[in-house]
Amino acid sequence: MKTVLMVAEKPSLAQSIARILSRGSMSSRKGLNGTCSVHEYTGTFTGQLVRFKMTSVCGHVMTLDFLGKYNKWDKVDPAELFSQAPTEKKEANPKLNMVKFLQVEGKGCDYIVLWLDCDKEGENICFEVLDAVLPVMNQAHSSEKTVFRARFSSITDTDICTAMVRLGEPDHNEALSVDARQELDLRIGCAFTRFQTKYFQGKYGNLDSSLISFGPCQTPTLGFCVERHDKIQSFKPETYWVLQAKVDADKDRSLLLDWDRVRVFDREIAQMFLNMTKLEKEAQVEATSRKEKAKQRPLALNTVEMLRVASSSLGMGPQHAMQTAERLYTQGYISYPRTETTHYPESFDLKGPLRQQANHPYWADTVKQLLAEGINRPRKGHDAGDHPPITPMKSATEAELGGEAWRLYEYITRHFIATISHDCKYLQSTISFRIGPERFTCTGKTVISPGFTEIMPWQSVPLEESLPTCQRGDTFTVAEVKMLEKQTSPPDYLTEAELITLMEKHGIGTDASIPVHINNICQRNYVVVESGRRLKPTNLGIVLVHGYYKIDAELVLPTIRSAVEKQLNLIAQGKADYRQVLAHTLDVFKRKFHYFVDSIAGMDELMEVSFSPLAATGKPLSRCGKCHRFMKYIQAKPSRLHCSHCDETYTLPQNGTIKLYKELRCPLDDFELVLWSSGSRGKSYPLCPYCSNHPPFRDMKKGTGCNECTHPTCQHSLSMLGIGQCVECESGVLVLDPTSGPKWRVACNRCNVVAHCFENAHRVRVSADTCGTCEAALLDVDFNKARSPLPGDGTQHTGCVFCDPIFQELVELKHAASCHPMHRGPGRRQGRGRGRGRRPAGKPGTRRPKDKMSALAAYFV
Repeated sequence: MKTVLMVAEKPSLAQSIARILSRGSMSSRKGLNGTCSVHEYTGTFTGQLVRFKMTSVCGHVMTLDFLGKYNKWDKVDPAELFSQAPTEKKEANPKLNMVKFLQVEGKGCDYIVLWLDCDKEGENICFEVLDAVLPVMNQAHSSEKTVFRARFSSITDTDICTAMVRLGEPDHNEALSVDARQELDLRIGCAFTRFQTKYFQGKYGNLDSSLISFGPCQTPTLGFCVERHDKIQSFKPETYWVLQAKVDADKDRSLLLDWDRVRVFDREIAQMFLNMTKLEKEAQVEATSRKEKAKQRPLALNTVEMLRVASSSLGMGPQHAMQTAERLYTQGYISYPRTETTHYPESFDLKGPLRQQANHPYWADTVKQLLAEGINRPRKGHDAGDHPPITPMKSATEAELGGEAWRLYEYITRHFIATISHDCKYLQSTISFRIGPERFTCTGKTVISPGFTEIMPWQSVPLEESLPTCQRGDTFTVAEVKMLEKQTSPPDYLTEAELITLMEKHGIGTDASIPVHINNICQRNYVVVESGRRLKPTNLGIVLVHGYYKIDAELVLPTIRSAVEKQLNLIAQGKADYRQVLAHTLDVFKRKFHYFVDSIAGMDELMEVSFSPLAATGKPLSRCGKCHRFMKYIQAKPSRLHCSHCDETYTLPQNGTIKLYKELRCPLDDFELVLWSSGSRGKSYPLCPYCSNHPPFRDMKKGTGCNECTHPTCQHSLSMLGIGQCVECESGVLVLDPTSGPKWRVACNRCNVVAHCFENAHRVRVSADTCGTCEAALLDVDFNKARSPLPGDGTQHTGCVFCDPIFQELVELKHAASCHPMHRGPGRRQGRGRGRGRRPAGKPGTRRPKDKMSALAAYFV
């Protein structure tokens, strides 16, 4: 029996598709990576009985990155990144072992069906999967087709079964367009980001951003926000005057009239008009009209409109709204949420999704009425040729979805029902008056048929009082005429919804990437989100954009990126050569980069006005090992130490606190040590600022502390304080924290494991002896006599934290509450010997009795 491997984009999606195609008769098991499941069942394929294996990836399998030294900022001139730096595809998430997982599941399979999302990114992932799986699949006959592509827009039985019947092929051109975008963004973004980050962080101490990033889409996005800010700052209010008249319609009601001139900017002229009209006692009707008008139902919903509404009306940021929509899609509640189309094809079954809502507690009556009377065909919108508009695929309640997922689903459903409802019809009545030489108008609206506004009440025509019946020549008594003084007001800061509109209009990003670019400028501290989800640029964001304008406006204007997007679309359509587009675009930006570097003084002049030099920032903390003067500690991200005398800057571990470490010095360079800490119950370790930035030993990584230093005699080093191999990551070493008493801690120098031990002990030292069972270093512990946990009033004990039964009762293993990113997972190196030839501490061959290790791990929280 032949085997068909089927691959979806997410585990939940794979399960849903397998359930539909197998009609529920499937078996499931976990894959080797522990994240992706494999669902198996038998069925027919190409007219034969086969075994189906349905599994998934978790988004992109591979990511593009530079090779070797080109990933190190200090080793390479950023200009080399445009052409000389080689790139390679690496696993996007190495911990998932996705390539190995796919190869294990694909080995021996005869066919593969790709169920990746049906957009350009999905096509790109198709070929990432094929690169992993095709080499291990069974070889097919020369004429036999083995690779198939399923195209679908929703997770419904009908759509999935139809896709299975109409299998096609993956689109290589669309995948190439994504490859081109990835390489352009990597090379251009990294070159500019590395240069300006190093340049400005080496001069200014209060930038408050760990990365001064540049992005071909991100920077024009920021440019829109700063452009609005500049308009607000340069706005000069003007005073104007308006005449307002009021006439008596009857004894109990008066009408407020609008001046036909609207406003004048000269007070004397306005006063003249007021004087002429105040003399009149009656207002004469010059004309009346009654006209039936219609407010059109909305176009079908696409991604950009959904994001706009989510931000402006639901208070959801674009990225969060997109993530919520994708979750609703994978759960089968809505169709694919990434689409540029606002037009339903004639063949689209509109009644099917509508019937799903016929018993919903909120809109059942409206739906049943539409089904009974007949739906109204949606308006003709834009057909981008990708996916149908976003449509609800099954009914859901607030209790079922909860929170923001429900609010977004509710809007999508109401919008869909509105698109197949009738237009709102209303009667607009207008009366034109003359008061002396001036004309005034009064308008009223009366709803004839609410149409789609029943399901979208916020779109309803505002209720206005009906106007009195009158005709030309009738007169009304003038109750009052007055002059109002007003001022023009500046525009407000851009809302996310307005920014999304601008990005779409100028071709910046795609419907999928727009939320990412907006999120990036927020995370980089270039803008802050204020009430009403308005985006106010920070000092840093403003200076960067003004600097780009000063040096090369095209770096921030949307024109050049829009042109690049058009070229990428031509690649997707097979009308442009991938390599030619890549080479031409990189050449353009390489020239711009060199000009930017040569002209950086122009941006620096703006930086000097807004930010303080490193020498004037921060507070004195520890002494420099070269000049022995105090260096200043700069807390603003990225935190660092700066010696103004030597003009040297030393980066420090982030996301923790830094303080002086007992005024002790490093034996290698005479720099005063500092202590990094993530909190009272977290990790802490001393570090030498110079060694951390310039590792003195070959196996030390930049940015590490004394707990990874292999100095053979330094009292703070791993060689002196290391105990044994970490019980979790197996690539780190547990190191005693000598500053943690009386609440002593032992922490892994690679991951975030922390062992709290020997509370209230007077002194803890790492012994020169090792455990005979596991070869870990022994600990010498002195307890206070009044609080000693040792039997027989003993106060001293030497033992192994892994094997000693007394110590096992005194150890509690936890994960650190917060830690630097370098401690978030296992590293590449194994534990090392402790130096001086005395004993190993957690070296690769160390034997660890399972029962002892399990006893220690039982304390895990």
